[in-house]
Amino acid sequence: MPKLDYAYTDPSSFVVGETPYGTYDSDSTFQSDIVSVTKWCAQRLGFPVLQLEIPSGSIYACFEESVNEYSQHINNYNIKNWMWEQYGEKNRISGSLSTGSANPVTPSLGPSITLSDKYGQVVGLSENYDLKKGFITLSGSKQDYDLQDVWANVSESGKRIEVHRVFNHMPAAVSRFYDPYAGSFDQRQLLDAFGFGNVSPAISFVLKPISYDLARANSIETSDLIRKSAYSFEIHNNNLRIFPEPLDGDAGEKIWFEYYVKDDIRNSDNANAGLQGGVSDPSNVPYKFITYSSINQPGRQWIRKYTYALAKELLGIIRSKYSSMPIPDGEVTLDGEALKTEGREEKIQLLEELKEFLESVSLTEKLKAEAEEANAQQEVLAKAPLNIFIG
Repeated sequence: MPKLDYAYTDPSSFVVGETPYGTYDSDSTFQSDIVSVTKWCAQRLGFPVLQLEIPSGSIYACFEESVNEYSQHINNYNIKNWMWEQYGEKNRISGSLSTGSANPVTPSLGPSITLSDKYGQVVGLSENYDLKKGFITLSGSKQDYDLQDVWANVSESGKRIEVHRVFNHMPAAVSRFYDPYAGSFDQRQLLDAFGFGNVSPAISFVLKPISYDLARANSIETSDLIRKSAYSFEIHNNNLRIFPEPLDGDAGEKIWFEYYVKDDIRNSDNANAGLQGGVSDPSNVPYKFITYSSINQPGRQWIRKYTYALAKELLGIIRSKYSSMPIPDGEVTLDGEALKTEGREEKIQLLEELKEFLESVSLTEKLKAEAEEANAQQEVLAKAPLNIFIG
């Protein structure tokens, strides 16, 4: 086809669908700016004095790419500042080309709360999993029980369980304040019937310090531990050892325990996991291409300059295909290499300026500036004379 079919001519108006992706085509501000920026770039490149070997559609593509580039760096800035505030949010996105300027993010403790929840759930202060109950049936003279075998393999399909609590404790020492060395079931039942069970006796009707009750309870429990086979247990790798050793008469009795399934606290197959299905990394943080009409004038000026740099580089690539063209009685040397080099240098400079500016207004720099300002104020106040108080 004739080369002049692809020569530049000023566009009269923008038609939806003339950009490669059409991301901003429905934005009326974008529709008007793309025409004016295209004409400005062409005039900066020498039109109409010089013929440009690119159509207006190529500059349209450069303009759309410039807006995308600006949007990418703004979004990267937002992700850097707010990624951990949005971690686990359910409104994540994936693969959308639509536009929409994001609202400011409300600062929060973010994943710090989630991390503290994980520590809290170990001691039962915060739970996002089901705490289940199980039991073992005692056998006479059998002291050791494998909970993974007798319970998890039967009730949890062999999944690994983590035992949280075992209910195998002596009655409270306060129930035996009347006779700390008897402590029979019949005696405790009698005290309960009179309303004296599990209460401080105060039989002398003399108010005594709390330390007295604490020392007495400690003495009773120490006596049980040393003189008797105190109710207790040891558990290692889900192997439970019962103390004292069950007797034949204990066969058929049950010991209950609380446990959770380990997979539940790993966020796998856990419908209650707070982070499941939420934002997991920068690829699905809910940021889209920013709305062009919402970009302020400094931002649009950067986009114009970047469009010009891209158009200059593109024209240089086209012209560098042939370094010279023969004409009658001589030849014309084209400036393709120079245009290509200048365009790339201008692109690099614009990107560095934008990155440096965004870095200078990041949250980290804001905190540094506030710290420097506070230190400067302290130095000024330190030199100010203080009023002398006369009482």
